[in-house]
Amino acid sequence: MAVTGELEQAVMDILWSRSEPLSVRDVHDRLAPERDLAYTTVMTVMDRLAKKGAVSRNLDGRAWLYRPARSRAAEVASEVLELLHRLSGQERAEVLASVRRAVDTGEVVNTPGGV
Repeated sequence: MAVTGELEQAVMDILWSRSEPLSVRDVHDRLAPERDLAYTTVMTVMDRLAKKGAVSRNLDGRAWLYRPARSRAAEVASEVLELLHRLSGQERAEVLASVRRAVDTGEVVNTPGGV
């Protein structure tokens, strides 16, 4: 499941930053200082993330509590693998070698063709 929207990503970042599950109100309150969002907008985004399988939710009284379905690392790994599967064997090898060099040296990957 790739998180596609900027608001979806912001919600996931909040959920990943906490060890306990959060309600829509909790997430809305954390987004409010930086954004002018209606509570119902956050509720809709979180419902969509649940339907996509990005988050799990459990009913606690009258409120849903949300937590990430998997870790940030697992999500990023899945996205990287999805991107790599789009490439030919040689391209994959070049990308992985470039990433490895960047990790080893701490440099930003900057290769011709935007890879």
